[in-house]
Amino acid sequence: MHADEQKIRDLIATWLRASAAGDLPQLLKLMAEDVVFLIPGRPPMRGRDAFAANFQTALQHFQISATSQIQEIQISGEMAYCWNHLSVTMTPRQEGSPVQRSGFVLSIMRKNPDGNWILFRDANLLAAEPVSPLS
Repeated sequence: MHADEQKIRDLIATWLRASAAGDLPQLLKLMAEDVVFLIPGRPPMRGRDAFAANFQTALQHFQISATSQIQEIQISGEMAYCWNHLSVTMTPRQEGSPVQRSGFVLSIMRKNPDGNWILFRDANLLAAEPVSPLS
């Protein structure tokens, strides 16, 4: 495995751990200042500040856990893309049942001058998983 591919895999693993821990400062280090998130049915979320506000609001109400199955990573110079299958569980901090969403995500990363990769653009196609009927 190429060293840059491993760095991108590490970025994704760090993202999942930081999300579960509610570690917003760590998440912000993993993304470009001008990051853009594309989410179905919502306008683009632009920039770290917008991400931070949304993440903090989510953490007030939910504990987040996620798993990722990387499907492909392609690197070309200082840019790379990765698509993976992501499963996210949002467990309410108060009453209620966990909400599970899953789907494919396409992420574009940019390599910084220090050799580290950061998230630059992200498009996710997560959808609510159907609730299983009781047997």
